[in-house]
Formats: sequence, structure tokens, C-alpha cells
Amino acid sequence: MPSTDFEDLLRRSAPQVLGALVRRYGHFDTAEDAVQEALLAAATQWPSEGLPANPLGWLITVASRRLTDLLRSQQARERREDAVARQVPGGDLLAPAADRQESDGDDTLIVLFLCCHPSLTPASQIALTLRAVGGLGTTEIARAFLVPEQTMTRRITRAKQRIKDSGLPFRMPSAPDRADRLAAVLHVLYLIFTEGYASTSGPDLRRPELSVEAIRLTRMLRALLPQDGEVTGLLALMLLTDARRLARTGDDGELVPMAEQDRNRWDADQIAEGVALISEVLPRGEAGPYQLQAAIAAVHDEAASAAETDWAQITALYKVLLRMADNPVVSLNHAVAVAMSEGPSAGLELLERIERDGALTDHRPLAVRAHLMEMSGKPDAAREAYLAAAERALSLPQRRYLFGKAARLT
Repeated sequence: MPSTDFEDLLRRSAPQVLGALVRRYGHFDTAEDAVQEALLAAATQWPSEGLPANPLGWLITVASRRLTDLLRSQQARERREDAVARQVPGGDLLAPAADRQESDGDDTLIVLFLCCHPSLTPASQIALTLRAVGGLGTTEIARAFLVPEQTMTRRITRAKQRIKDSGLPFRMPSAPDRADRLAAVLHVLYLIFTEGYASTSGPDLRRPELSVEAIRLTRMLRALLPQDGEVTGLLALMLLTDARRLARTGDDGELVPMAEQDRNRWDADQIAEGVALISEVLPRGEAGPYQLQAAIAAVHDEAASAAETDWAQITALYKVLLRMADNPVVSLNHAVAVAMSEGPSAGLELLERIERDGALTDHRPLAVRAHLMEMSGKPDAAREAYLAAAERALSLPQRRYLFGKAARLT
């Protein structure tokens, strides 16, 4: 089996193994460490010794033994061996028979909800989700977020300790809590995707490992909750957006804006799947924010060329989105859509309100201003705004793109 298939199998198995251990023994924090050790053992042994007959059973067996060792070590240190031994009967430390069916689907969903516990910061939720559900190692996560491994280790450790301190039982949240917790899960998955698709900092425009992982996890969530319109909407949004990834960069890794992209490089299969998904859920009733964003992405993707984009329809969709999810980024995108459908003056009028509000302090409002000034035939003002936007951008490809736009207006 190719190494990538091994990696995919391990990542798919990680939340199922963790769920099985936590359901039986509790100790989320220690169980998560045991699962990571089992994944590492599999990554070392399977390529040379071959895939076991029951990979999931193998992982549960090894992780259970690691958990036993870790718990016993803790017991020794704390001089509580006898008390803990009574809580954990020896027979329960054995893995199930290889042909035993596990109720892993529900456990995976519970692990997702645990990792998105509201007491955690979004950064901690993302890190813990990637490790416990995505099966990524601490080194991989630290590299993806451009922080030292020690920093990421501390972040994950604190997150696990918070979950332990919360005393939450390992079960699905109650019905009243579920909607809010699911919203947090979707938000974390979307944050992982957007950071992978359009990195906010660093030398590269994209971190494909993050966007790929976010899509994989969202597919898994949809398999568990196929009737939830927002879960389907989020998956459609990711697919329709990610379909343009190859066209977003030029030969030297430079940023290529959507209007200038070669649409033949867009992934037609992903677009077809995304359109099918959003077409399936929109007729069900009132659309949520992710469904609306997916609908906007579909309008872009189905346009034969940038000039043929239906900006009036996109503007109308953004108006609906603003009514249910008013935030500065949506307002900024709405201003762009209005400028494209009604002219740059109308867009600039909306942009001035956004700038007065001051909620967006990064390069994006300045970049939009520069573009609209250029559309208005005011090259000097556009150049000044491009330069100011470039100074604020943290992503190197974005900085180079903005400086390049300013240089061409000199």
C-alpha cells in the first residue's frame, strides 16, 4: 500500500480509536496521547510489516495498551495504584476481538464536539481538532501554523487540560446545546479551510494540507449528519472554492486574481459536486450562511468568463447574507459586488462606511479601495491605496501582488 494510503487510513482511524478509548476508560487527555503513540507505531510498522487484518482493531489494541501504561505510570507517581486498579478492571484493558463491530460513527462526532468545546479559544479548537480528529502530529500542526513545536505542544496540552477540568461526560451534547456546538464545529472546520486556501501570513499563498484536511473532515461530518443543510452547505462552499486553487497562482507562485485566472484550470469535477450539493439543500427551506456563500461561489464558478459573471445575483445573495450574518468581511464582499454590478462609486460609498466602522484593520479594505479607485479612473489614488495595502499585508505573495499593482500605475 502506498504511504499516502497508509496516512489516509491512519487519519480516518484516529477519531474512531480515540472515541473507543474515551468511551471505555474516560481520561480524554491521556487517551489522546495514547492514540498518538499508536498512530506513530502504525506509521513505523505497517509499511515494513504489512497492513494488519483489522487495522482499526490493531490500533485500538495498541492504544489501549499505551493508555494502560500511561495510567499506571500516573498511578505510580500519585501513589494511587490500588484505587485506579479497582476503577479499571484488567479485562477491560484488552482490545476487542478483531471482528467486533465498533459504534465508531457516533464516537467520531462526539470527539469533534469535544475538540470544539466553547471553553477553548478558536486557536486551541483548531489545533486539537487537527490532532485528535485529523490525526496530524504536533510537528505537522506547528509547521502549518508557522509556530514553534513547543508552542503548539503547550497549546494542545492546555486545551486537553481544559476539557479534563470541564468534567464533561463523553457523550453527544444535549439537544438544546447541539445547535450551538455544531455551529462551533463548522466554524472551526471553515477556519482550517480558509487558512489553507488563503494563508494569512508566511511565504506561501496556500497551505494545501490544511484545506485538504478540512474538506476531508467536513465530508466525514456530512456522512454523520446528512440531513443538516449547513453541513452540506459548508462542504459545497469548500469544494466550489477549492476548485479554483490551481489557477490562483502563476508559474512563479504569484497571486492571480479571479478575474485573470485561466478557468480551464478550475477543477470541473469539484465544481460539479459542489453545485450538486448546494442544489440539493437550497430547496429544503431557508438557507443558512454557509449555503448562501456556497451559492455565491457557484455563481462565480459557473460563469464562462469573468465578464459574464452575474454580479446582480451575487449582490442579491450578499444582501440576504448580510441580514443573517452581518460581519465586516461580508460587508466588504458586498461592497465589491455592488461596485461590479452598479459601478465603482456605489461600491466606494459602502466602503467608506466599512472604513469608518474600523472593524477591519488589515489590508483588505485598502486593497478594495485601490481596485475601485482604479476602476474609477483615478490611478494616483489607486496607487497610494495599493501601497498602503501592501504595507499591511502579512502574506508575502499578497504583498508582492499589491506592490506590483502599484508599480504598474506609476
